[in-house]
Amino acid sequence: MSRQGTPVWYELMTPDPDAAQGFYGKILGWSVSDSGMPGMDYRIAKAGEAMVAGMMRPPTDGIAPNWTIYFAVENCDSAVAAAQTAGASVCMEPTDIPGVGRFATLADPQGAAFCILQGVGDGDGQAFDQKKTGHGNWHELMSSDPKAALAFYGRLFGWKPSTAHDMGSMGIYQVFSHQGQDIGGMMGLGNAPMPCWLPYFGVNGIGAAMARITANGGTTVMGPREVPGGAFILVAQDPQGAVFALVGPK
Repeated sequence: MSRQGTPVWYELMTPDPDAAQGFYGKILGWSVSDSGMPGMDYRIAKAGEAMVAGMMRPPTDGIAPNWTIYFAVENCDSAVAAAQTAGASVCMEPTDIPGVGRFATLADPQGAAFCILQGVGDGDGQAFDQKKTGHGNWHELMSSDPKAALAFYGRLFGWKPSTAHDMGSMGIYQVFSHQGQDIGGMMGLGNAPMPCWLPYFGVNGIGAAMARITANGGTTVMGPREVPGGAFILVAQDPQGAVFALVGPK
């Protein structure tokens, strides 16, 4: 089965990796250590033995703290070409990471940034697991044109529209599926200043996680809020300003 379009990695750009390492370790139970990549401070976060996320300083000034989602592709260069044909722009050309694979950074036609990864081996499929805490669980796109966005990602990744939820004045929340599994949703911009992706990480209790966020210098931006299916979500900001979200039982 093709892995094209599967979420495979989550990456934090932060001006203070030491502080971020401590914060997310307390919030999500991650253990974080240096990746061993020569010439750069790139850190790997693990949930148990599974590698789930990376942390690094921005490569240039002026990049606000943020989380980026990586999606798998069969061929990085051909995926970049297909994305460009469909109206995307290239933020970083295809680049090799020794022992990991080939990746590129793109912005969809509405401007939301994301990464693609042509991985080597089978070690790139541990980060996304909706059954495990500390792993990626859901992927939300705030877009100025959610319908056009779904068409774009549908062509690029094979994603399909799933259920749609009417949120009243906030418009439609369109769930999308990948190979029969609901993996995220798309909606209007809401309070987002620009189109962007937001990763959700699984926790075993939203109330306790919210308390940990507050106790460790983070802030809750939205929630907790119950969502269809009975789970609860919250959107938060880490002490450096990166926005992330959590999902789990109350």
